Amino acid sequence: MSTTAGVFRSGVTAAGFVLDLPVIGPAQAAERVLELWQDGARLGELPDGCWLLRLPDPVELRPEQAPGLPVRAVGGALVAVGAEDARAEDGELVLLRGGVLQRHRIAGLPALDPAEWLDLTGLTVRRLAPLTAPVRPEPVVDGRPAKAEPDLRAAARIGPRSERARRQTEPATADGSGPRAAARRAPRGGAAMTGGVLAIAALLCPLAVLAVLRPKSPGTAGWPALLLILLACVLLAVRGRQVPDGAARSRPAPGPARAPAPRRPARSRRRRLGDLLARLTMRSPMAPLVRGRHARYLRELTRAFEQRRWEDALRDAIKLAHDSAPVPGRLGLGLPERRSGALRPTPAAGPGPVTASPLSAPGVHQHLSVLYRRAAEALEREGRAEEAAFVLADLLDAAAEAVALLERHGRTAQAAELAEGRDLDPGLQVRLWWLAGDRARALRIARARGVFADAVERLARQDRAAARELREAWVHSCREAGDRLGAVDAAWPDESLRGSVVEDLRAAVALGGPPRSRALAHLLALGAGPATTDLALAVLAGGEARHLAERQQLTAALAALPCADPATDRRLATAAARTAVRDGGLGPSVDERTGRGLHAGLLRRADPLAAADLPAPRAPRRTAAGPLEVTADARPGTLPVRDAVLLDSGSVLVACGQAGVRLLAPDGRTRARWDVPADQLVPADHGGAALLVARYGEVCEISRLDLATRAVRRWASLRARQVVGSFDGRLLITADEDGIAVLDTLAARPTVVRRELGGDERLVGRIARTAAGCSALVAAGTRLERWRWDLPGWDLRSRHLLDPDRPPTGLLASGPVIAVFPTATDGGTTVGWLGEQPPTWRAFGDAPAPTVLTDGERHVLAVPQADGSVRLDGGAGADPTPRCSVLLPAADPAGAGVRQHGGGVTYWHRTGRIVAVSAADSTVLANLRVTAD
Repeated sequence: MSTTAGVFRSGVTAAGFVLDLPVIGPAQAAERVLELWQDGARLGELPDGCWLLRLPDPVELRPEQAPGLPVRAVGGALVAVGAEDARAEDGELVLLRGGVLQRHRIAGLPALDPAEWLDLTGLTVRRLAPLTAPVRPEPVVDGRPAKAEPDLRAAARIGPRSERARRQTEPATADGSGPRAAARRAPRGGAAMTGGVLAIAALLCPLAVLAVLRPKSPGTAGWPALLLILLACVLLAVRGRQVPDGAARSRPAPGPARAPAPRRPARSRRRRLGDLLARLTMRSPMAPLVRGRHARYLRELTRAFEQRRWEDALRDAIKLAHDSAPVPGRLGLGLPERRSGALRPTPAAGPGPVTASPLSAPGVHQHLSVLYRRAAEALEREGRAEEAAFVLADLLDAAAEAVALLERHGRTAQAAELAEGRDLDPGLQVRLWWLAGDRARALRIARARGVFADAVERLARQDRAAARELREAWVHSCREAGDRLGAVDAAWPDESLRGSVVEDLRAAVALGGPPRSRALAHLLALGAGPATTDLALAVLAGGEARHLAERQQLTAALAALPCADPATDRRLATAAARTAVRDGGLGPSVDERTGRGLHAGLLRRADPLAAADLPAPRAPRRTAAGPLEVTADARPGTLPVRDAVLLDSGSVLVACGQAGVRLLAPDGRTRARWDVPADQLVPADHGGAALLVARYGEVCEISRLDLATRAVRRWASLRARQVVGSFDGRLLITADEDGIAVLDTLAARPTVVRRELGGDERLVGRIARTAAGCSALVAAGTRLERWRWDLPGWDLRSRHLLDPDRPPTGLLASGPVIAVFPTATDGGTTVGWLGEQPPTWRAFGDAPAPTVLTDGERHVLAVPQADGSVRLDGGAGADPTPRCSVLLPAADPAGAGVRQHGGGVTYWHRTGRIVAVSAADSTVLANLRVTAD
């Protein structure tokens, strides 16, 4: 057997192939090249028309199965099978053809490009773009309406103040600005003058001491005080010369996290010296001069009012402080500060008088009050409504009376401006703006303050047609926000509008859960067909514990709303009465007395025979058992969980980061999915919508999900440090570099409708919110406070100073803060719930310190266990006793989270495990893993 024959019968490691093009043809050769083509392959043409295909990596194969003549790599040369005995140099191709040994330089072979064989005729070439463009924040529009600034002085045709009154009443502002302060700061000389003042001070000091120590005589009793006054003046002048003008007016550099500049001690000392000077003056022989000046001003002002010289009287009159204003602690010799010129209303009440004066006496205040009120009555009788309103609003600080006066005289727009500027009742503002014709402004106030119902009631007593139009706008606003049942509640009192909310009721039925129950009762009251009746009966007949809230809602709604068809009403009333007895009442939201009345109403409408046999419903007895204990699945899910919320329908909405959003059944089956990235879910209070927030650093990409139609639309990209975890369907609370910003999510672009905090106040930590209120930690200088507001009106209810030795690690919406600190006695850990109420505590001994998680009114203490699991002890409010305990095997506290929404509480972990329980912590509603389809 020859050597050559042996090679062909064995395997070969081929670095390339020689394709015999004249034998197999170009088409077959091209097909074989494309089958073997790899990145780095090269194709060349030999002089006889054959092709040399060189591969980047050798392949192992049998020669008879090769697409061409195999060539092997020998050093830097290629040697074809059958020519192994020939010596080859680097860069050569050696092959045996027809018994003749051929040598070719590989680098000299013409190169062939297989790409030229492709026929692109009929194909559309598209240039590929990146899958996603970088997310850029959109500019936020400031949509807050400018505060109305009615100029009552101009409207009343009152001229400017006289020069004498201006000089007497022009005050120095609190920051040391103003004409008189500027005059005090004006330079009065150089170092020579300062030396002279110091010399005078050195001379007066011993004289003042001698005057105080020497025996007093009736004729010299006031001179010690006079000398002390002169000494105080000198010292005050010296301090004024030592503080440069620029330093006195300096301000801290702008910045949200910058602490305020401390109050300058020099300015504070000047104020104290000024107060001392004023008090010494009133004890000196100069006191009659000061009292005479004030008495003369008061006599001239009284004479002008009594003689009805309105132009002079109103021009020089001073504003009286409100009776509830705090009494100033410092004494001033000038006249009290009063409003000059135009009325400039502000949302919050302005500061009271900075200093007291001889005119602050109760007798003087009462005299001027009577004088002003008589003037207002006289001006109204003369038909001069603007002047009368000026007296009431600017001089007597009785803005509500001024608004009523302007409205009586048909000046509705001016009354609305004044009501909004002085921040009177928001329902009054909405009614006045609606009557004045500025309905867009009225709707902005009604949405921001949540006063549609109050404004409609006020307006109905005056103009029923206008009240109906405002009610229609209310219905439309609720529908826009996805609050289907809110639209129904707004329209239901007006029978003519009930037919317009049928589609809203059908959308609420699609949501499922308690909203479906309420919607079914309203549809039956409107005469819905048999399908609605059968669905309501199916809900009442259910017996599962997780549907208890839905049955109780339907029972209570049927008790309040009779069906339109009498036969259907009797049938459903009977079923509802039986369900109430079986479930132990109408639910925790209905008190016992009201529940008895509603059940009695059902019995009157039910089948008499069935009603006679039904006992009264009895609420189940509450046992003193421990917390509800749940163990999550030991296996992690296959998708990450960034956030999870149990919906009223019983489904769980899950944010899986870049993997999108899923709607899961309680057993883990996927009911719907959206390929929209989301790291945070922001459900609406009414449960009809949710915002999907994807975070890219400080930029948030936000989309809106309608849970009734399951449609998603992109809203905006904005820069926000924090997005609060719930909203009312329209207004979203965020935090940016300027503080708290409330955005209108139904506007085409991010629009700010309200701001809180500012100046030296900066937000610390996360905002806690429920539908009724929210709380935040606010730092102002070295002080750390807890602020609490009522929603939707943003009325600030409390500011609580926190203990710096116990820094908070959690915050609840009702105000309590949660602090974790070491126990001094045993070296363990203690968790405290601190606030305006007496504190509560929970000790953990030598166990690891828990991690605090909060959402709304719910708190969770994540406690690591020795076996590597974590226990989530969930509670509500400031009660330290756990109500639910969820064990997560093989987990860490850093990946856990809690969400409170509707009738449930959701515990989740980023490893893909979710546990949901009822709001009463009595029933497990879901225990699932999140897995890919």
